[in-house]
Amino acid sequence: MSRIGSLPIVIPQDIEVKINGSEVIARGDKGELCRCFHPSISITLKDGMLIVSRPSDNRIHRSLHGLTRSLLANMIEGVSKGFDKVLAINGVGYRAQKAGDKLMLQVGFTNPVEFLPPPGISITVEGTNRIHVTGIDKEAVGETAARIRAIRPTDPYKGKGIKYSEERLHLKPGKSGKVGKD
Repeated sequence: MSRIGSLPIVIPQDIEVKINGSEVIARGDKGELCRCFHPSISITLKDGMLIVSRPSDNRIHRSLHGLTRSLLANMIEGVSKGFDKVLAINGVGYRAQKAGDKLMLQVGFTNPVEFLPPPGISITVEGTNRIHVTGIDKEAVGETAARIRAIRPTDPYKGKGIKYSEERLHLKPGKSGKVGKD
């Protein structure tokens, strides 16, 4: 039995969940999420809890069991609390600023880079070197943060670039001086 898949998902009081066959709609304070799941995995709503079960112990059913439960838990957490990723910019002259809905990044290129977030994702800039990516869909928040980071990943020698705030950098030592000639 799947350790993750067998855990029930407790639904908070202010969250409304509807199940239509293999489609689940979660509605809360932050917004609404809808997702279709594999039809062989059954999702039931019982006593304010979502329970995910599988029909057999086939390999595909075992893999879908835990996945479905994790995606449902992320939907419930997203519509109740939301998700947030924080990016940090390091480097002399590197900075970020908001221009309307767009994010303007000056990260060592000749022109500033414009980044338009997808719908449902909001970006805020704290100071000039911290970017907050927030939204209700965990997958979309992570994808947007990864796309912003990919504009200028951190340099392994100097540490300049865009990184996640919790990411630890391991700087390479670089070249050592010349060894004495014989």
